[in-house]
Amino acid sequence: MRLFQWLNPSSGVVPAICIAVAISACSTAQRPRVPVPKVPGAVDIPADASYKVGSPYQVAGVWYYPAENYSYVEEGIASWYGPDFHGKRTANGERFDMNALTAAHPTLPLPSIVNVTNLENGRMVKLRINDRGPFKSQRIIDVSRRAAQLLGFQEKGTTRVRIQVDPSESLAIKNLLIAKNPGAMPQIASAPRAGVRAEPLTPPLQVPSSSSSGAVGKPPPVTQSRLPPLAAQPASVASAPVQLPAGTGIYIQAGAFGETGNALRLEQQLQEFGHAFIVPTMVDGRQLFRVRLGPLQDAAGAEELLATIKSYGYSDAIIVKY
Repeated sequence: MRLFQWLNPSSGVVPAICIAVAISACSTAQRPRVPVPKVPGAVDIPADASYKVGSPYQVAGVWYYPAENYSYVEEGIASWYGPDFHGKRTANGERFDMNALTAAHPTLPLPSIVNVTNLENGRMVKLRINDRGPFKSQRIIDVSRRAAQLLGFQEKGTTRVRIQVDPSESLAIKNLLIAKNPGAMPQIASAPRAGVRAEPLTPPLQVPSSSSSGAVGKPPPVTQSRLPPLAAQPASVASAPVQLPAGTGIYIQAGAFGETGNALRLEQQLQEFGHAFIVPTMVDGRQLFRVRLGPLQDAAGAEELLATIKSYGYSDAIIVKY
């Protein structure tokens, strides 16, 4: 009987329970689940990636020597890059994604996995090296915008970091990519060597002759008949001016940047297509660095090369004449 009275609608207990359930349902409905966007991680390898070490190359008068180094550890200045290169090809053929956990390094194999620690706040992220750079003094790595956010220096622009290669993950990615393309075994570049200085050779010692007098014999004089005659060079080669190819006023301008590091990065990437160079200029009081490729021999070749460069993501590339 008491149970019936407790459940009796006239008692007000059941309506109260219903109201509570309804409020709970409404509060649940008002908090829909928001999907968290997935950030491409360091070990997420795009389909268009390839493994390469690369040959020694020169940028702005400085030589760089790519090489495998699985014990690599270095401390220095890190910077970041993003919108100017988003969607464009990296040095190993990937499309650069400024929201992925990637980075550029001047000499480590592409790709390599590295742990980057911000020495100013202790934050650490794992990144995949998939591009070349930076090419500015004292900077040792260029990270993506997302990596800069996680490391806590996007607003500041640069920070001091420690880079350490993860050998097991780097080797795993190398073996995976080589297995996908067995014919593309990497060419391992030699380590940098100190500059070689030319010095005169020490004159050879005079060997005593076998004559009974014991006097030191003089070597026989060198006569012209003992040396092969040099081939005569045509006079026209020495005196004629250098003839540039026809249509040398045709160039491709692949990009223009306000930051020299970005211009140097693009210049290095374009070297595989020919002679790339930077043209500093002032536009409305602002310093710009234009990256051009050429001279090209004819307009047809320029159009073909322009299409190739645009396919790498440089949609603003144009043909210029001067």
